[in-house]
Amino acid sequence: MNPAFVPRLINGPFGDPGLYIQLRWEGRAVLFDLGQNETFPAGDLCRVSHVCVSHCHMDHFIGFDRLLRVLLGRNQTLWLYGPPGILDCVEGKLRGYTWNLIDGYGFSLEVAEVWPDSVQPAVFHAATGFKRESLPAQPFHGLVVDEPAFGIRATHLDHRIYSLAFALEEKSHLNVDTACLARLGVPPGPWLSALKSALRRGEPDRAVVTATWKENGQDRSRDFSLGAARGSLVKETQGQKFAYVVDTLFSPENAERIAALAQNADVLFCESPFLDADEDQATRRYHLTAKQAGLLGRSAHARELRVFHFSPRYAGRAEELYREAQASFCGEQNEAGALTPAGK
Repeated sequence: MNPAFVPRLINGPFGDPGLYIQLRWEGRAVLFDLGQNETFPAGDLCRVSHVCVSHCHMDHFIGFDRLLRVLLGRNQTLWLYGPPGILDCVEGKLRGYTWNLIDGYGFSLEVAEVWPDSVQPAVFHAATGFKRESLPAQPFHGLVVDEPAFGIRATHLDHRIYSLAFALEEKSHLNVDTACLARLGVPPGPWLSALKSALRRGEPDRAVVTATWKENGQDRSRDFSLGAARGSLVKETQGQKFAYVVDTLFSPENAERIAALAQNADVLFCESPFLDADEDQATRRYHLTAKQAGLLGRSAHARELRVFHFSPRYAGRAEELYREAQASFCGEQNEAGALTPAGK
């Protein structure tokens, strides 16, 4: 399967948290958390259409300014989702600058403050100097983004404040049968993205997408009805799923919410700031150990676990954190730390 979503961490395991997921066929990306991102390519940040912020501690939110600077001159809306208090935090950031020369700019920032039972959105238009304009509140049932190609879910975790965990899920993966395409004598091109988008929107079988290309200097075209393309030229398979969990206490309530959110994820990206030997410190700081991250990944039946957000106290010891997390994830340790067969 040629993946539609390509994830990569913004920084190394000891750097500020941040996960960038490229939506390959849509020319855009989703960003989880806004830690320091000075070395991340500006061209990649330009593709960001949605940002999901776990909470507004400095190492998760200091990169807001650079993202804003990169996108400010673009005629687009950036959607940002965060926990209770995110609206005041964004407004405070925006008030830290003078905006007297951007009245003709087309950029807007739409921010959704996610409470356990509701979502309170507001919009900040560059043309008004980013004056806050409240929008009608909506009920919250777990889903914060619902697009034809993907959805993003959120859940509230305890970090002595609300910290949001997120899961991005491709609704379905549409695979083009290249052998079938070759038999038809039609080359791939942008028309395939239009075809997939129409299928995801659920347009009727009679709807038509036209493939256009050049052959021996001549313009060529061929019409494809969605009914004819569905199941033959384009086959639907299960989509990808990625979960993102940072800054949370290892408690029964949090563990239950994480397991539900990350269930059957292709990859669980999970913080593991501490080794299990320092569990008391992790608990005091409302963070996870590497072993706990592994237990959460196993409980969620994730296919892969990637740990990051390591405490600087372990500088030069990253392999210890990786090994502990993987041992727990693969079931090589029980609660007491004794070795047991994998999967037990």
